[in-house]
Amino acid sequence: MLKLSRKTLLALEAVIDIAFNGRPEPVQAKEITARQGVPQRYLEQVMQQLVRAGVLRGVRGPRGGYRLAKERRRITVGEVVRVAESLDEDGENPVPHSALGTQIVTPLIASLQEEVMAKLDAISIEDLCARARAAGVDCGGAAAADFTI
Repeated sequence: MLKLSRKTLLALEAVIDIAFNGRPEPVQAKEITARQGVPQRYLEQVMQQLVRAGVLRGVRGPRGGYRLAKERRRITVGEVVRVAESLDEDGENPVPHSALGTQIVTPLIASLQEEVMAKLDAISIEDLCARARAAGVDCGGAAAADFTI
């Protein structure tokens, strides 16, 4: 069973929320917390990591907030997952010491993780926005076009 952390799910929801609501003004964290029902303090930690990784861009000032750092079709789910999962890397995973663990189990799990990440890398934030629109999910705003000039 694939289990993503709460921070990872929150990061994905926040990036999709910004993709829907980030035009013409940046999206403020308090707006995301109101729509997604999470504490702002919890969200800010995730958002800052996404800014540092180049997924989001922070906009300062009274009308500041967050914008996508690049087109939503160029941001993959895998990219967001990697950033968010890096927040939770605190040595929780036990290191196997047996030959069975190091030679059989660990390579198997690593291979499966690579396959999952490859699939997530093939899905863009634009793809998820399209799925949300098709499913009639209310994302808090009108879907904005994503133009490149």
